[in-house]
Amino acid sequence: MIKLRTLIVDDEPLALKLLRSKLSHIPEIEIVAQCSNGREAIAATIEFEPDLIFLDIQMPGIDGFGVIKKLQTEILPLVIFTTAFEKYALDAFDVHAVDYILKPIDDEHIQRAVSRAIQRFETGEKHDNKPHIIGAINEIDLIQHRSEALDDEVKTQATSIDNVERKIVIKDRDNITILKQSDIEWVDAAGDYVCIHTDAVTHIKRSTLKSLLKDLDPSIFKRVHRSTIVNLNYIQKVIPHTKGEFFLKLGEYDQVKVSRNYRDVIKSFLSES
Repeated sequence: MIKLRTLIVDDEPLALKLLRSKLSHIPEIEIVAQCSNGREAIAATIEFEPDLIFLDIQMPGIDGFGVIKKLQTEILPLVIFTTAFEKYALDAFDVHAVDYILKPIDDEHIQRAVSRAIQRFETGEKHDNKPHIIGAINEIDLIQHRSEALDDEVKTQATSIDNVERKIVIKDRDNITILKQSDIEWVDAAGDYVCIHTDAVTHIKRSTLKSLLKDLDPSIFKRVHRSTIVNLNYIQKVIPHTKGEFFLKLGEYDQVKVSRNYRDVIKSFLSES
């Protein structure tokens, strides 16, 4: 029988207790940790590398969406959101095939979500869900903060060849976003997409990591994992890990794993600093 090592996250103690109680009756679930905020959730995911996370969205500080954006695809578990969001947000989840349980939670919906998680785990979809989640998040943000004037301004910028140099162009339906490469902190790949992380937003671009790397400035962007690129300018700390691996701290919360195959890249960077 499959045992999904599970992390549960909610800032409300009663909600956390209720969720733990209901999951304790499901034999396929093994709870490895519980967290009461986004910061704890990021740290616990890195430490325990769970198979599944039940993640509250609306939390102070780093919310559930922020947790997803700051986790590397390689260590991001299967995600089931627990939420009291409005219907427009749930529609976005449905369109992008993102699993969720609407609060107040009940046994039937938990069991259904767990069954889907088991199916996805068995078919190896664990590391392919980030683009779907980010797609839903971005659609929700677009609905909440849509600005026609800003869209027009971005489209105007995109018509200038000069503005495209040393920048990355991201097309999302009718919208075109132009990112300065200097604003890109790190990038991770998920299937046929890449997640491009800046300070405020995570963007999704249809591209392979190898193809994107050709467009990035090679003097500051380095591959540190088969699925991850970092901007060397954002490295704040190097944290040793097991088996010759280590993590790079890129901001207050972002940590990226460096695999053994790419550790010489960071060693070279440190020796030149």
